[in-house]
Amino acid sequence: MKYVVIGAGGTGGPIGGFLTRAGKDVTLIARGEHLKKIREYGLQFETPSGSFTVPVKACAMEEYQGSADVIFVCVKGYSLADTIPFIERIGDSHTVVIPVLNIYGTGKELQKSLPDIPVMDGCMYIASEIQESGKILISGNIFRVIYGLRKDAGEELKKRILPVLKEIEKDLKDAGSAPEVSDEIEKDALQKFSFISPMAALGSCYDVCAAEFQKPGPLREKFVAMVEEIKALSDAMGIHLPDDIAEINLKILDGFAPQATASMQRDIKNGRQSELDGLVCQVVRMGEQYHVPVPVYKETAEKLLRP
Repeated sequence: MKYVVIGAGGTGGPIGGFLTRAGKDVTLIARGEHLKKIREYGLQFETPSGSFTVPVKACAMEEYQGSADVIFVCVKGYSLADTIPFIERIGDSHTVVIPVLNIYGTGKELQKSLPDIPVMDGCMYIASEIQESGKILISGNIFRVIYGLRKDAGEELKKRILPVLKEIEKDLKDAGSAPEVSDEIEKDALQKFSFISPMAALGSCYDVCAAEFQKPGPLREKFVAMVEEIKALSDAMGIHLPDDIAEINLKILDGFAPQATASMQRDIKNGRQSELDGLVCQVVRMGEQYHVPVPVYKETAEKLLRP
């Protein structure tokens, strides 16, 4: 299959780079100095098991010619709208689009703008970031890609798309990740959100890395409280995250490298546009919508929004 991965950062870089290394047909969509370095030297990786370089195909959106069987959308939430004309140009009813973003509900929203192209929902667990142009730093050994059709998908679409999703799963396994075709993707995506949202919110608010959440203390307690607020929201939404979701998320957190941080935190610290609205403020809005108290989220959002 022909893969196009939009975005070559901490999510798209590993997906595109590892698929390429496994011999799959992949084109990475990147821009600026990052694209220039990838073209010149290949995409470099620093991982716990060593360093390596992958000679990936890479270009800008406007340069790409042709079509795609699978499109992974791995951009920040605020850049999502910019990908729509490109996806329309290279995709059709046989193309599978898999958004892998931190913000919950992205696939359903993207589908509204792409009514003729099947859009899944997806999420990913990895501690990864652009270390410098052309180089991806991966901290820790977790690399899970989860995706699937939403419950509102018709039977004809399921029959046609599920074999393709299984083929993607095989390719991702060949690439060294731990993929999963989910039949409860809304739940799985919200579960991922219940991890990355508190980590990004508190890390940004207090300017700390994972090490501060990995030891007993007030920040670890706040992390648990925010996970529990999303658990309460999930119950109100009829999605029902596991009762022990806080323990599950703490176990994931404790597996991260101590220096790991969320991309939102790095963006805020460096004065760049961030996903603050989608990762934090959205939870406050959801609390109002479903009449669920989210006091820790409200407090954290207010602190982050102060000039």
